[in-house]
Amino acid sequence: MGETAEARLKRMAMRSWRRGTKEMDLVLGPFADAHLAGLSEADLVTYDALLAENDQDLMAWILGQSAPPPVLAPLLARITAFAETRLTRGN
Repeated sequence: MGETAEARLKRMAMRSWRRGTKEMDLVLGPFADAHLAGLSEADLVTYDALLAENDQDLMAWILGQSAPPPVLAPLLARITAFAETRLTRGN
């Protein structure tokens, strides 16, 4: 039997907070806490794929230093906007 929906969300949240770099922990962790449970199945599949990427690539994509793969771009834009909002609010 496959992973339950609850176990899947828990695994993805943990992976969001336990990246290779603290910077990505602070970008993906709060996004996961705020939005993971409300993502569509398609977005969850994309987010799981995003979690498999290395932190250096993710950071470059989020900072706009390089273009992300098209399949990840819409979700990365949402993550980036969320992180920018948190930074400007100081949360």
